[in-house]
Amino acid sequence: MDFLRATTWAEALRMKADRPDATPVQGGTDVMVEINLDKGRPKALLDLTPVAELTEWSVESGNIRIGAGVTYTRIIAELADRLPGLAQASRTVGSPQIRNRGTVAGNLGAASPAGDSHPPLLASGAIVEAESVDGTRMIPVGDFYTGVKRHALASHELIRAIHVPVKRGPQYFSKIGTRNAMVIAVCSFGIALNAEDRTVGTGIGSAAPTPRRAVEAEAFLAGNWPAGDLDPAVAKRFGELVAAAAAPIDDVRGSSGYRVHALAVMARRTLGWAWQELRNGGRS
Repeated sequence: MDFLRATTWAEALRMKADRPDATPVQGGTDVMVEINLDKGRPKALLDLTPVAELTEWSVESGNIRIGAGVTYTRIIAELADRLPGLAQASRTVGSPQIRNRGTVAGNLGAASPAGDSHPPLLASGAIVEAESVDGTRMIPVGDFYTGVKRHALASHELIRAIHVPVKRGPQYFSKIGTRNAMVIAVCSFGIALNAEDRTVGTGIGSAAPTPRRAVEAEAFLAGNWPAGDLDPAVAKRFGELVAAAAAPIDDVRGSSGYRVHALAVMARRTLGWAWQELRNGGRS
């Protein structure tokens, strides 16, 4: 296995163009696990850790542009007030050591349906900034996932940043696992309410070949936006439509039937939390 180390972004792009078979690595929390368990051995690793500009975030036109090297720990510490859904999901990732190294861009690159950052990114309507020596592409996150652990990046492209809209209402993330910490999700769900135009975003994790939205549930809630307290019948139907959007399988972590049931419960609960925060003027 060849080991390549880029010190600048331009150098990283040139290396990736020359070696499209090189697997990029930042924190290594996904890639190194696969290598250590002998589940995959890339022909080359492209280390992006020295590229300082990837560790920066900025505010651009109402979005937070998160560099590919920004860790989960920093998202929790620095962006929780503006991206609460993503921060909540980040808190559930592995251990403190994993959060200190792991990144959202790495989660996207792995493209596992069980990745914790996917539901809040989908619910928020995030955009992936991909770049190569040929230029930059902006990929809506819903179009980024193309199959189980497959994504829309070309072989010579790298993720440079993720653009996530600043919250315009309450956001919540819920996850079920076989224990309380350091666990891969049996299933997960994210919700983002837009209080300005009365719309809702959703994201389902670990319950389909790819992370996905519950589009019919979003349309239903937008058309039945509560005027006061949340109607239990509306919450129940919302949960049913979220569950119907899933396509889970049976595996060692849980059955498909359990995942469907759990998604309906999580959807009702997160909607209840979000609606209560909205009614309380932003106080969770």
